[in-house]
Amino acid sequence: MDRRTSGFTLIELMITVAIVAILGAIALPSYRSYITRGRIPEATTALANKRVQMEQFFQDNRTYEGAPAGNNDTASSKYFDFSASNGGTDTRSATGYTLYARGKNGMEGFTYSVDQSNARQTVVSGVSGWSDGTVNCWLTKAGNSC
Repeated sequence: MDRRTSGFTLIELMITVAIVAILGAIALPSYRSYITRGRIPEATTALANKRVQMEQFFQDNRTYEGAPAGNNDTASSKYFDFSASNGGTDTRSATGYTLYARGKNGMEGFTYSVDQSNARQTVVSGVSGWSDGTVNCWLTKAGNSC
């Protein structure tokens, strides 16, 4: 008697589920890192543009105080808030400034900054897959890669 069955055995199904789980465990963190890296240029580009605006203001007024590029900006970016304040203190003075981009909406823990001498800094805290700490450049990848 010839018995032919159609379908999958339980072991075949379990092996398939295990393979999919392993691929998912590898792919999901990589995808999250990819999404995070894709949002970072929003901060760095805006800071570079605001720095140019600060320098143009200085050329016209011989001071950085009151430069509009340093005003609080919470609406122009979905993932970052921009300002020239650090802990509520405005960093704009006649001879210098520091602009900040602070992460929000999935980018919490990232703070990018630039000052009048174009010194760039990144502070990362509590972001999975990224090293906590301060780096003297704009991080674009996990592992302190600038």
